[in-house]
Amino acid sequence: MNRLGAHAPVLPLLAVVVLLALPVGPGGEGGAGPADAVSALVVLFCAVRLLRDRRRPLSRTAAVVLGLPVLGVAVAAMGAVPPGEGLTGLGRYLQVFVLVPAAVLLLVRDRGDFRLLAWSFVGLAVWQGAVGVHQYVTGTGASYQGRPVRAVGTFGAQDVMGMATVVSLGLVCAVGLALGTGPLRHRIIALAGALALLVPLALSFSRGAWIATAVACGAQLLLSGRRRALTAGAVMAAASVILVGGFGVGSTMLQERISSITRVADAPDQSVTDRYTLWAAATGMWREHPVAGVGLKGFPEHRDSHASLALSAGSDTEGAGAAFRRQPLLSPHNMYLLILAEQGLIGLLALAGSWLALLLCAVRALWRAGRPGLDCGLAACGLLVWQLTDFAYADIGGPSTVLTAVCFGLVAWWALTADRGRGPSPLPPAGRAGRNAAQEAPAR
Repeated sequence: MNRLGAHAPVLPLLAVVVLLALPVGPGGEGGAGPADAVSALVVLFCAVRLLRDRRRPLSRTAAVVLGLPVLGVAVAAMGAVPPGEGLTGLGRYLQVFVLVPAAVLLLVRDRGDFRLLAWSFVGLAVWQGAVGVHQYVTGTGASYQGRPVRAVGTFGAQDVMGMATVVSLGLVCAVGLALGTGPLRHRIIALAGALALLVPLALSFSRGAWIATAVACGAQLLLSGRRRALTAGAVMAAASVILVGGFGVGSTMLQERISSITRVADAPDQSVTDRYTLWAAATGMWREHPVAGVGLKGFPEHRDSHASLALSAGSDTEGAGAAFRRQPLLSPHNMYLLILAEQGLIGLLALAGSWLALLLCAVRALWRAGRPGLDCGLAACGLLVWQLTDFAYADIGGPSTVLTAVCFGLVAWWALTADRGRGPSPLPPAGRAGRNAAQEAPAR
């Protein structure tokens, strides 16, 4: 109980992660869920505390880097038609890239808090992965090539990327913890978790998640040192060979899915053709509105006027407790092109500039921290590299998006805090003790 009390400030963030383990209703539209509601309460809690204590806990660098996306999003919201859609999009962007990350940065006090949240990512990934493997084994997953074998966890067929995202982020955290300098028992558990998560990641049949995870884990291995990179890379390669070779009938589907990555230009399937068509539509919108884009939530409205006839009517979803449904293609499935189309160069430069600053600061902090903070630094860098790579194949949307916001917050804490041991000036505890501490601080 005392150990749990020591992490009291991050327990609300832990609740956000835990709530993502709850099943999504079969008829859900993939919008805001319980985790989003709790994240809003966390932001409100931080805002009230800051106003009451009249403190400025963020450094100027942190305020600029986290506040930079507001510029492009606000301009694009003003140009949205209808205005209500713009306000909805504004709230979502601020939640994911500004408000929740800032709240995480304020609540995480030290590496112990960071590690607790990283382990919670691993735990959530193991749970969702176990559900996904069960779906594959029992034939109760989402439909894939006419068979109900696609692992989607508790997110359902409407959000086939949800489990893949959670499992990937958990695997990246596990690799960071395994490559760190913590207790040997913890590193062994983290390594075992990373290897186990390869199974549900493969069964998600998500090519984008596979590529992003490979890039992120490769970056973590390189940052951890050459010898470790070679050893760990050999272990992961051997585990992947065993994984693919030991699935019997499933290996055929896996091999076909893997080989399809190299055929995206020569013989693309319909999903790849749709994606290319949507990408072309997004760039067409940007050419017509290069500075500020077509406005937030404007891609669906302008899609048909910019897309070719090669675009299908939508994607079919079925299984995992949901009936057959035709799901419309309402985004380009590329975060960078979505920003370019809806927010123009202003939005892309603002958001991409913020992400690039976080990446540079995170890598610099890793080199400065040395071995004591190696696990936190590798996890932070891996999470950001995964997000930036995955954004080339996906965009925000669905219940798992709130986990993206927490990821950016963890990266921001690691990259932007002046003291790697303590983090930014933490919010004082509630009550009289907190007020007395604030009043006595100048005297000390």
